Formats: sequence, C-alpha cells, structure tokens
Amino acid sequence: MQVRLSDQFWQPKVRQTALATIPYQWKALNDEIEGAEPSHAVENFRIAAGEQTGTFYGMVFQDSDVAKWIEAAAYSLRQYRNPQLEGVIDAVVDLMGRAQQPDGYLNTYYSVAEPDKRWTDFAFGHELYCAGHLIEAAVAYYESTGKRTFLDIMCRYADYIDRIMGPESERTHLYCGHEEIELALAKLYRTTQEERYLKLCRHFIEERGKQPSFLKDDPGFGFQFKDRWFELDYHQAHAPVREQETAEGHSVRAMYLYAAMADLAIAYGDDTLTAALRKLWDHVTSKRMYITGGLGSQEHGERFTLDYDLPNDTAYTETCASIGLVMLASRMLRLEMDSRFGDVMERVLYNGVLSGMSLDGTRYFYVNPLEVHPAVAQYRYDMQHVKTERVPWFGCACCPPNIARLLASLDTYFFTQDEAEIAMHLYGANESSFQVRGQKISLRTDTRYPWDGTIQVRVQVDAPTDCAIAFRIPAWCRQPSIQVNGEPVALDAIVTRGYARIRRTWTDGDEILLHLPMVVERIESNPKVHENAGKVALQYGPIVYCLEEADNGADLTDISLAEDAELVAEYREDLLGGTVVLTGEGLRSEEHSWRGELYRPVNRQKNGVRITAVPYAYWGNRQPGEMTVWIREK
Repeated sequence: MQVRLSDQFWQPKVRQTALATIPYQWKALNDEIEGAEPSHAVENFRIAAGEQTGTFYGMVFQDSDVAKWIEAAAYSLRQYRNPQLEGVIDAVVDLMGRAQQPDGYLNTYYSVAEPDKRWTDFAFGHELYCAGHLIEAAVAYYESTGKRTFLDIMCRYADYIDRIMGPESERTHLYCGHEEIELALAKLYRTTQEERYLKLCRHFIEERGKQPSFLKDDPGFGFQFKDRWFELDYHQAHAPVREQETAEGHSVRAMYLYAAMADLAIAYGDDTLTAALRKLWDHVTSKRMYITGGLGSQEHGERFTLDYDLPNDTAYTETCASIGLVMLASRMLRLEMDSRFGDVMERVLYNGVLSGMSLDGTRYFYVNPLEVHPAVAQYRYDMQHVKTERVPWFGCACCPPNIARLLASLDTYFFTQDEAEIAMHLYGANESSFQVRGQKISLRTDTRYPWDGTIQVRVQVDAPTDCAIAFRIPAWCRQPSIQVNGEPVALDAIVTRGYARIRRTWTDGDEILLHLPMVVERIESNPKVHENAGKVALQYGPIVYCLEEADNGADLTDISLAEDAELVAEYREDLLGGTVVLTGEGLRSEEHSWRGELYRPVNRQKNGVRITAVPYAYWGNRQPGEMTVWIREK
C-alpha cells in the first residue's frame, strides 16, 4: 500500500513538519533555540559515548526525545528525500552505537548519572520506555532507508532485555511502569520476523496487573507523591489486562498499553484481548473523553479521574494522550472495521492533536484546556506548572517530537487493506495504490475536506479487478449519499457498522462520488458532565469550534446563544492560514451595567452581539486571550 497526500489541509502540515518542524526540533534538542527550555538530550549521548565530559541533564527519559525525533525524521524521508537530514541521523546513530554498553544496554541516564542503579526503578525509571522509543525509531529508519546499523544496535538491546526478562523461571518477571516497550517489540517482530520479540511483548502485557505486584516493593513506587493518584492503577497494574474494564491512571500510559494489547490481539488472533479492549474503548469514549478527543482531566498524575469528570478550564488533556488515542483507534480498525473507531480517530486528529502545535510548527501545548482565562491560567501555572500558551520547548518535551512523528506518518492512517477489501477511514486528497490478487489498483481522491464534504474517487486499473472499497460514513453526517459512475447507490443495502462497502469488478476510469453534507451543529454533553450544564459546543463536519477573545472580546462566559440563532459557515482565506469560521448573533450583558457589583437581582436584558467561532485546533495562534469551547444557550 502506498499513499501520497495532496490535499490542502493535511499535506501542507506534513510538508511543514518535514521542512520546518523537524529541523527546528533538532535545534531544540541541541539547545539552539533562544528562549526555549534546555534539552541537553543529544549532549547526554555524547557524554555517554565518552566524546566529552559532563553530567547528565534533563528528565530520566530524556533519551526518548531524540528517539521520537529520529522516528519523525525517518518518516519524513519517505516523501521528502533529504541527504543532509539522513547524514544527521547517521551521525546520531553512530553516537548511540558508541554509547551502547558491551552487553547491549543503552540508556544515558543510567550510564552517566546512576550507573549502579540499572533496573532498580521500574515504576518511574523509564528504562524500558526509552528502549521502546529507540526501537520504534530504528524500525522507522530501516523501513525508510534500508540502513541496518540502527536496527542492529536496537536488536542487540532487545536481545539483552530478552535474556534477563521474560516468563521463564530464570528470568525476572517485571514490566515497565510506563508502557511503550510493548508497542516497539511488536513493531520489531513485524520487521525482523523474530518470534522472541513478540513473545517478550506478550510477557510484558500479560505480566502487568498480576498480584501481588512487584511495583509495591519498587524503590521508585509512588515517586515523590504518596497519595491515591499514584497507586497501582496509575500504572494500569491494578488488575491483569483482560480483567480491566475501566480506563484508569496516567492517560498516556493507558493508551500505549491498550494499543499494544491490540497489536498482540492482531498478531495472535486473541479474542480475549479484543473483548477487553472493546470494554476499555467504550469506557474511555463514553465517559472519560472530551469533545476534542482529549484524555486525562487531572494535572496531578496526568490521569483519568472519575466518570464524567471533564472540567474545561483545568482540563489537562496532554497532547501525547490524544496521539495515543489515535494509535489505539487505528489498531482497533484493524481488529474490526467499525466506524466508531474511525470517528474517534478523526475527531482526535482534527481537534485534540492539532491543537498541540502552532500553525507554524514551532510552538507547542503540553496541555489542551477547553476554556482559558489568562490571569487565572497564569496563577494556576505558578501553582501547578501547567502552561496555557504555546511555548518553544518544554523541559519535559515528550509532546513536540510525538506530534511530529504522528504528522510525518499520517499517510499510514488513511487506509487499511484486508485481502480484497480496501477501506478509506480518513478523507483528504491523495493518490494511493494497492495490490489486490496480484493486480494493482490505484485510487485518486479529490476533495476539500474537512471544509467541504464532497469526495470524488477515481479508480485506475490495468485490468478489471474484483474487490470491495469501503468508505466510513461519519457519525456527524446526517444525509450521506454515494454515486458510482453517476448512478445513486442505496446506502441501506451496503452500510455495515458505519462503512459503505461497494463490491464490484472495477474498470479503469470508474468514479465514486461520496457526498457528506456539512452543517453547523450544536452539541450538548451528557447531563452528568456538570460543567457543561446549559451549554453547547459548535461543530462543523469533524471540526470542533471555540470562541476566542481576539474575535469576540473578553468575558466570553457572558456570551450566550439564543435557541433559534442562525450560525453560518464561511471559508476565510485571510484568517489562520485559511479556515472555515462560524458566525452568527449572540447575546451578552450590557457593558458597564454591573457598576462594580458582585451580585444583583437578575437582569435578563441582553444585547445582541456578533460572534465568530474558529476551529479549536487553531486557538492560541494570535495574541493571548480568553478561549472557550462550551457556550451558554439561552
């Protein structure tokens, strides 16, 4: 399968990631960005390799920043060949090879800062987590360039881990507090076909949650916190994975675990894992997910809390958690093609993921709140260290290279193929090709999605080819329609689990026209989400909108919408790089009518005011100010 994006929404972002974001992030990793928090990540490898003297600097998992950057750069090389960038990666790989210990171990923190404490802190030491990201980077670089050096380095590391950990009685029965190695081992298995790696992946997943848990005796357990939020459920270690029915703990860790469980279920055809994942998926998306696809409502522990506990102005919703949900959704689609997985993947990509990076690709959010009041946010930052304005880099910089690797590999999320069925999950102009029973079938997709719901697909084949092409019918679309060669298709007869399957013998020049009408919709939340009582959010197609102070002035919480107020969608070429905005009439209190009072008898007199809503993903790209997704309805 080959997919080349050519649309006007995603392709410029992918190109910018390759040509601007990745070079910028390399400078950040080398402490060359003025005003950015220092990284020291590359220098740590130089110290570990003996190239220079010094002390380790940064988080215990600082190596993973370099790993994710290499992975993003590797993906970018598939579409934008760059010998200079390849040379930079080769130099880093060579550096890693020299930093690797004779037994295969590779971790700069434990090689430089605490060489006598290797494998002593599984709760927060992140050794296997860092190993996982390095393995994923090595696989990506090998697949993009065919160069084996990095892959061989990481195979030596994986072989070393496999020698000391695993289900056998003579090995340690442990797992990492932060899941990631499991995903990497599944990828390494698919690349090398070495069965040991998949077996080790299964061991780490199936060992998790067994009681009594070794984590309770781990010196790092509880970290500096000793409270309910850092118990076993924080690590998803409170029960064996097949017995877990609710999403608990650190939201990124949870998503990485669930995605790895899906990899394992796919590899082994394990229906028990699939059944567990269905329950976890339903719980996440029906009780603990924001409308943007954000996950993890609490800063303390970066974690899930209680069902329907989805505060807006204190929402944590780490960018990495949204990325993890995309990874999970794409794997669920491989387990079973159901549009509820594709719908969430789309929701998260267009809203919860894109909000994590500025339009120019060089400033980032770690947290993604749904309501911001700058003075209050600054106070909370002073107290909680949560930034609500995009910044050049973070001391804990997991999110910037993570979003880069997702965007650089975005083409891999658009389609799946199962023998003689091709499924289109995401929509955007692209050229794609597939092998079906030895025949090549190419699809050329033209669309202005997500600003317009008309999608035209032209089929190119050398000879008539029998196969099915399936299209996701988004849950937000009320009146979809499909035509094949100008003839309407009865959707009732071909839609199963939200996908319209068109099976026929395709000939060269066949044309499919998918029409997904987009209208402005008001969305309400479950009444149990108390913060949103009496409020609505605005959505157009897959895009969630917000009000910003830049367009509507301050005191956004004073704005309300009349039930019958008309809202109009209009494309603005001159705003935020080109976007659809929503405009209409709102209501707000008379200016200066309060006269310094804190309370008064109810005054229902409101003035009409013109409001403008912009995509949530694009907020914070102008001057700082208030923002809100949920708007009171009068």
